Amino acid sequence: MAILSIQSHVAYGHVGNAAATFPLQRLGREVWAVHTVMFAAHAGYGPPKGPVFPAQTIRDVVSGLEDLRVLPRCTAILSGYLGDAHLGDAVLGAVAKVKQANPSALYCCDPVMGDAAPGIYVRDNIPGFMKERAIPAADIATPNAFEMTLLTGIAVTDIASALAGCRALLALGPKLVLLTSLEGENTAAGYIEMLVATQDAAWLVATPKLDLTPAPNGAGDLTSALFLAFYLETHRPDQALTRTAAAVHAVFAATQEAGTRELAILDAQDDIVRPKQHFSAKLLT
Repeated sequence: MAILSIQSHVAYGHVGNAAATFPLQRLGREVWAVHTVMFAAHAGYGPPKGPVFPAQTIRDVVSGLEDLRVLPRCTAILSGYLGDAHLGDAVLGAVAKVKQANPSALYCCDPVMGDAAPGIYVRDNIPGFMKERAIPAADIATPNAFEMTLLTGIAVTDIASALAGCRALLALGPKLVLLTSLEGENTAAGYIEMLVATQDAAWLVATPKLDLTPAPNGAGDLTSALFLAFYLETHRPDQALTRTAAAVHAVFAATQEAGTRELAILDAQDDIVRPKQHFSAKLLT
């Protein structure tokens, strides 16, 4: 069964589809990667060189998959960095086509808009598109804490506000919210947390925060892809959360050991499948 992954791609480094495709394949998932942009490298190295693809390119590729009559085999759609809201229209069109072919398919929206340190790094029309159209269409949403605040207006400063943000996002349409990059007042020193919430329950997991300077790009892209893959296996949010935490921590540890600013996905590929270190999730509600 396949995952249709529509997001950015770089020739060098690991962000967007370059962060998601190989880990998903290593976990045994077929990936149909559709690129929204094709850059030499991510913007951490300066203004990126390469094209932003027009929305029609995405429509044409998805139409080609439809012509091949393979869309019923697609179990999930994953979207990430878009670049422009016009690309978002094409993504939602792809979601509609896949769900028509396979009504049980899930749409996982990673609402890539920014982070605490750089702030917003997408075009002005993206936040509105995410809140008004993409998130309501999603089954799973995977914002970081900064993006959660953009989407809900709730400043995420502790567990209570994180839960409030998740509930506000769930009210927009998704059945499941994964909140990443949580460092609130309740977070233990030297740790970073992730929280997953449904309408009925929420779980929190903490992992050691490794010293990665500069922080590698693409961590959110990797996290969303792994969470989707693990959730598709069991449909257990708590299990998907703990397995994601273990796999992402393993990649971070390999990156620290390699001393590179790029995620050491190849070095950690076996640990993505069978992590050496595991973390427990705490039931919050």
